[in-house]
Amino acid sequence: MSDSTNRKARSRERILNSAVELFSRQGFEKVSIGQIMKLAKMTHGAFYAHFASKEALYHASVRETLESSRAARLVKGPLSVKHLTELVSNCWNLQELERKHQPGPETVLFNEIGNENAEVRTLFEASYLRMKKMLETRLIALSRLKKLPFEPDRDVIADKSRVILASLVGAVALAKSLPGEQERQHILEAAQRNILQMLGVDQDELDSMLGDVSR
Repeated sequence: MSDSTNRKARSRERILNSAVELFSRQGFEKVSIGQIMKLAKMTHGAFYAHFASKEALYHASVRETLESSRAARLVKGPLSVKHLTELVSNCWNLQELERKHQPGPETVLFNEIGNENAEVRTLFEASYLRMKKMLETRLIALSRLKKLPFEPDRDVIADKSRVILASLVGAVALAKSLPGEQERQHILEAAQRNILQMLGVDQDELDSMLGDVSR
């Protein structure tokens, strides 16, 4: 590979990394090409040498998020209820969600609810289906091992996954929109508690988990 090709590849990677960082925190509509290029420490005019449009960059950034986060997601983790509940627990801390540098597919769901851009809606669906599949994979496996309080019926599991995602994403999206910290925390705790109860976490363990996260 020539030096010029290497430089172009590195420049593209810088733009993409900046886009992943900003899009995962703020969503498609609130991020401009200028902001992305400023974070990448490159001139605005250099953008179009690498991407045809903001939509094209967004598509690449979401694909990068889905691929790079794969090793850390549920489908690759240990087979335990504790690991499954980490997804719920990690979404408790909004400040951590907003500053984390290695976003998972759920960040697309938090930021793009109701977006009317056709490209963004397609990617939103892809992120949703990826998350739902990951949850279904874990829930089926754990149900077969008798570690969950429901049978490994695929229709039942699909509905449980929908409920988890709807509760999780809806609670985070709502909490992020509210200015009052106390109500934000109440919303997140209520959603988290319901999900953990559905997964069969007993009351003492549930209180301990919520207490650990809130401190």
